[in-house]
Amino acid sequence: MRASVIVVAIGVVALAGCSSSAPSAPSYSPQNPTAAATPSSQPTGAVQPSGDPAELATGLAAPWSVLPLEGGSVLVSERDSARVLELAPSGEVREAGTVSGVDPGGEGGLLGLEVFTEGDAEWIYAYFTATDDNRIVRMPLTGEPGSLVLGESEVVLDGIAKAGNHNGGRLAFGPDGMLYATTGDASQPDASQDPMSLNGKILRMTPTGEIPSDNPFEGSLTWSLGHRNPQGLAWTESGAMFAAEFGQNTWDEVNRIEPGANYGWPIVEGTGGAPEFVDPVAQWPTDEASPSGLAAVGSTLFLAGLGGEQVWILQDAESGDPDLTAFADGYGRIRDAVAAPDGSLWLLTNNTDGRGSPREGDDRLLSVPLAPL
Repeated sequence: MRASVIVVAIGVVALAGCSSSAPSAPSYSPQNPTAAATPSSQPTGAVQPSGDPAELATGLAAPWSVLPLEGGSVLVSERDSARVLELAPSGEVREAGTVSGVDPGGEGGLLGLEVFTEGDAEWIYAYFTATDDNRIVRMPLTGEPGSLVLGESEVVLDGIAKAGNHNGGRLAFGPDGMLYATTGDASQPDASQDPMSLNGKILRMTPTGEIPSDNPFEGSLTWSLGHRNPQGLAWTESGAMFAAEFGQNTWDEVNRIEPGANYGWPIVEGTGGAPEFVDPVAQWPTDEASPSGLAAVGSTLFLAGLGGEQVWILQDAESGDPDLTAFADGYGRIRDAVAAPDGSLWLLTNNTDGRGSPREGDDRLLSVPLAPL
């Protein structure tokens, strides 16, 4: 595996004291308030950062997921407050709703967000930790940009075991229109090897939670198994699916996901070379990554690192031997990486959740311009 590190300093930020300090009020500065996603705005092929990041939002409290909407608004989940914030095209930051039933603790709380349009109805999906389990719900979204409102939730899937850590939590609709969810092993490693367990998996379901007829295991939502704590999902422009996964003590991973494939946990961590398991396309020592979000722009993958406090770039990941570089040094823990509607890359910091060292203005949403490689 070829690896080099390019560190791009993206600002000198003063420490803002201990994590118990009261966070500042959120603010949002949209780069282009009226921009919507268009095919021409999405880069193709290999891309790279091409300038200094701009701050879009500051003062966020333990944010976890960023969800751009077609109308120009952006939704952000806050893990501990269970709030979903709307960053409106006008620059206003307001609460679109609070997800009922969230029971935050440890690494659990309100986690991933996703959107699905069904006729004239628009649904916001949320993955969260409840009192007894992790679950996925969906809520109708009403109103216009700047006044969006989340309605009452309905359960899509429940019964995913919870723990103080290893809760997974990412949601994404794939190119096939199915809903994918990453689940952790909830500190029960053997569950990862059981195709009928919901834990330690990437799950695939219909928008209302049913088992698709073409899933690889009959009667199971399991799409792939043998995962420890995956929290990133992305598809490159060719349709190839990738996931980012926290390792235990040795290796964090990015895997190319195939239906029915077994990625080895808890028998193998990182590359094992065993024919019954799929080896990762890239791996890092755990203090260099701790991957949470994963974005695909064109053919390039961007991996958000919490422990590594940087973003890894994977070029040519489909070859199984990608070129690796790193950037985004200076903003602390990076929770999410998102392919933005305007063709840039958005990064979400995560220094206010009790594990980081908050800087002035944390947590923040950043926009990184991209250009062809």
